[in-house]
Amino acid sequence: MGTLEVTTDKGRLDIELIHRFLATEAYWSRGIPRATVERAIAGSLCFGGYLDSHQVAFARVVTDGATFGYLADVFVLPEHRGQGHSRTLMAAVMAHPQLQGLRRFSLATSDAHGLYAAFGFAAPVRPQTLMEKLDPDVYTKASGKP
Repeated sequence: MGTLEVTTDKGRLDIELIHRFLATEAYWSRGIPRATVERAIAGSLCFGGYLDSHQVAFARVVTDGATFGYLADVFVLPEHRGQGHSRTLMAAVMAHPQLQGLRRFSLATSDAHGLYAAFGFAAPVRPQTLMEKLDPDVYTKASGKP
């Protein structure tokens, strides 16, 4: 099994692995272009999870480091799931010094509510105050693929 090592060192990120997972396996980013992944990584606080120096997990937070954070693109490769790595990754995210004292820390998920609830996330108290502009097909429209 092994203990997951988590670091924010962007130089260690396996961009090809991250792009491949997000573009082909993640329900929220199917078809995402590599250039978009690279821009997202460049503008985020990123967490890589490693076993024996091989990346098996990823998460990123878009933040100003003072008032808000948005957790995105959290994943553990399928062959490494069920071993507690997602909890280890999330514990590292939540403990990061730049993410302490935020007024709002949010995320969107369709299937991992239990994981995030264990770290204090809950449905919005006042959902009527939240708005979004959502284009779920933006990546497939941009590429011309159905």
